[in-house]
Amino acid sequence: MHSEAIFTIFGQEVYLYGICMAVGIICCFLFLMWTMEHKNFNEETIDKGLLFGIVATGIGVFMAAVFQGVYDYIDDPSGGFSFGGLTFYGGLIGGVASFLLFWNLYIFVIAPRAKHKLFQNHMNAGLSDALPFIPIGIGIAHAFGRLGCTFAGCCYGAETDAWYGVVFDTTNGVAVVPTQIFECVFLVLLTIIMALLYFKFHFNCNMSVYCIAYGIWRFLIEYVRDDYRGSFIPGLTPSQFWAIIMVILGIGYIFFYKYVLKKIMKHPELQPPVREKKSKKSSDEAAA
Repeated sequence: MHSEAIFTIFGQEVYLYGICMAVGIICCFLFLMWTMEHKNFNEETIDKGLLFGIVATGIGVFMAAVFQGVYDYIDDPSGGFSFGGLTFYGGLIGGVASFLLFWNLYIFVIAPRAKHKLFQNHMNAGLSDALPFIPIGIGIAHAFGRLGCTFAGCCYGAETDAWYGVVFDTTNGVAVVPTQIFECVFLVLLTIIMALLYFKFHFNCNMSVYCIAYGIWRFLIEYVRDDYRGSFIPGLTPSQFWAIIMVILGIGYIFFYKYVLKKIMKHPELQPPVREKKSKKSSDEAAA
């Protein structure tokens, strides 16, 4: 694997881990943009959704570092609080929470009071219409992130003599369970399954599929991981604790969708095509 910097730009070392993260985030947003256009989301919905998403992603990366810093501090308070790594759950919680905060602040506080057209709400779709495919984008970014972990040699498993053992730059010549590779493969398969469920079977509860499937996977694979992240719940690693929360939220989302989200979906795919309307308007203007 390759945990060393591959090149330097403007005095900053660039690692394959960072490149994988960047590629994963870009692919995630490209997928979301394509899907929103495919599902007839108008330009305003796409622009504002991506704006909130980009800001939330930045906050998510910051919270990933904060969570890891807290874990490290709990484990060894004498070392003080510092930023020295990232943890997926911190990024997921921070990103999702900030996106929901900004989205609802705009919808319920800013837009109803806005006088300028730029800040008014003329979106033809709501968050409830995007939630069925957002987990697919998250799965894409998540899989690339685990590929980055593979190159960085972090998040590895316990020592093993099995045929699938891998020696990373960071394991001092010892073969370990390549949990990063296993998880990357799992996430690719999960993402494919969610895509099939959504695009072929019109399934709208992929958020539940992602939360429940990944929560169970992460809970179980923690038993063979060997990168200690501290502990604040007796008998559970921090990741196992959040995995249980994910499963509970995934189950709860099924009922939330059935009794709330399903009723407020705007179904832009059933509305007149946005691009066709724009083309007709342009033709009328040209004729005039």
